[in-house]
Amino acid sequence: MASLSLTHLRSKNSVPEFARTRPRTSWARPGRVGFKVFASSEAQAEPDLGVTVNGLRMPNPFVIGSGPPGTNYTVMKRAFEEGWGAVIAKTVSLDAAKVINVTPRYARLRAGANGSAKGQIIGWENIELISDRPLEIMLKEFKQLKEEYPDRILIASIMEEYDKAAWEELIDRVEQTGIDALEINFSCPHGMPERKMGAAVGQDCALLEEVCGWINAKATVPVWAKMTPNITDITQPARVALRSGCEGIAAINTIMSVMGINLDTLHPEPCVEGYSTPGGYSSKAVHPIALAKVMSIAKMMKSEFGDKDFSLSGIGGVETGGDAAEFILLGADTVQVCTGVMMHGYGLVKKLCAELKDFMKVHNFSSIEDFRGVSLQYFTTHTDLVQRQQEAIKQRKAIRKGLQSDKDWTGDGFVKESESMVSN
Repeated sequence: MASLSLTHLRSKNSVPEFARTRPRTSWARPGRVGFKVFASSEAQAEPDLGVTVNGLRMPNPFVIGSGPPGTNYTVMKRAFEEGWGAVIAKTVSLDAAKVINVTPRYARLRAGANGSAKGQIIGWENIELISDRPLEIMLKEFKQLKEEYPDRILIASIMEEYDKAAWEELIDRVEQTGIDALEINFSCPHGMPERKMGAAVGQDCALLEEVCGWINAKATVPVWAKMTPNITDITQPARVALRSGCEGIAAINTIMSVMGINLDTLHPEPCVEGYSTPGGYSSKAVHPIALAKVMSIAKMMKSEFGDKDFSLSGIGGVETGGDAAEFILLGADTVQVCTGVMMHGYGLVKKLCAELKDFMKVHNFSSIEDFRGVSLQYFTTHTDLVQRQQEAIKQRKAIRKGLQSDKDWTGDGFVKESESMVSN
């Protein structure tokens, strides 16, 4: 089982020390909400977007999510050059020959009436599998990227069958390239569930615990477990993953969906030779669902694991700095973007950074840690909401009922003022 201390057991000599600096700030941080901000004659300092996650230093919290934007050397190099905080490569396994993708493999949902082609894209479905490129080629490209960008964070996403030896071999081979961390794909909603891969593991806590045990006994770099939203209570597998040695949780992967039926042809989308299969749903429409899942995980982590050095990466419908700020306010250390890059390009990171800085300036936040998790305190039960509202109404009535002093009587409002002090 992997240790929770990264300082001694999970460090990589190939990565410069400055990329693995100061420890994470604990959950128990002073709150900023309610503090009064006073104007200063001095120019406001530029907010610092840098984050340190599981000992990994990133220039900003924006991470390329596993998928097409991290599918080969060329695109990952582009991501680093554009300024992304980290890159998570497309998921790899030992035998890419078993992975056969189809085309078309995407379908979009637009906000316009009846899916008008002119409407804004709010939903994106994919039936794409993990990387179909030979593992040897992917490993060669990982190594090349780390040699060219030694101070940037490269994370390998891996997935295997229910086979301890296969997991151990994959981890060993991937780590030899110099990657900085592993993200375990326990959440792909489609493809090869009969081989106990992806969500088939993430939806079975007993299976998840066993596989996490294999992984964390072998891994020497930080391990993030990527959660599936296609489950009743996402905190259950997240809890199991952390207790089994993982250093971080990433959530959410795509939501199982059927994008729609073409009302002219009567065939489902995306349509492959007249047929389709349920796939993973992403983009703006999933953002509220992702926020709820991340909030639940963050509250669980805070209450059950306290200030342990665990991390949380938020995923789902991020296209603006505001979208990212919401995840961070709910406790996320980093924010992943995949579909957003497919829609807007790698340059999106500049817009995300600028907008996040603008948000921070408005609230006088100087660092990500200043506001990470601040909004968690405002979530409660419905029963508590009812009690809070009843108490608030009672206080408002008490303030309105009657005059406080004889000096408060007025000539114009005399009748209403009299009625305000009548009890029946």
